[in-house]
Amino acid sequence: MNFVQPIRDPEVIRVMKRFLKEKSYRDYMLFVTGINSGLRISDILEIRVVDTKKAYFNLIEIKTGKKKRIEMTPGLRREFKEYCEGKEDHEYLFLSREGINKPIGRSMAYKILREAAEYVSLDDIGTHTLRKTFGYHFYKKYGNVAMLQQIFNHADQETTLRYIGIDQDEMDKAMKGFKI
Repeated sequence: MNFVQPIRDPEVIRVMKRFLKEKSYRDYMLFVTGINSGLRISDILEIRVVDTKKAYFNLIEIKTGKKKRIEMTPGLRREFKEYCEGKEDHEYLFLSREGINKPIGRSMAYKILREAAEYVSLDDIGTHTLRKTFGYHFYKKYGNVAMLQQIFNHADQETTLRYIGIDQDEMDKAMKGFKI
């Protein structure tokens, strides 16, 4: 498994959003959902139109089997309202072009993100990048690692900081300032 990083630069996020929106509204919404919810890709791909009509996601995580409730950001709710217009409640949000009412798979989600990452010359990108990007920017905005630890269901705060790349940021900063 490759080690992936969060997308730290808001300008890179903006350019990726624009690229994805011009390419495919579905792909854009996949990206926006991931960076605004902190959900794992396996949970995102299972979202149906009906799930977007509440103010929160209420789900059982596929990986852990734990029940989880995550409030949706107002911006994400607006995006969903527009994206879901004309769709039926039972439809998956991120439909595959193959089959009837089947969501895209993890490999397709990865291809979508890789293409956008190549457009902005980013490496170390994978489906987990969405979750890590959410965590990184949440932490930068609020500085509340304990809350983020709860959102991610991590055992300790050190794991959370390492997961979102804060430890890497600190090491990079220290190395840039080091001289002998």
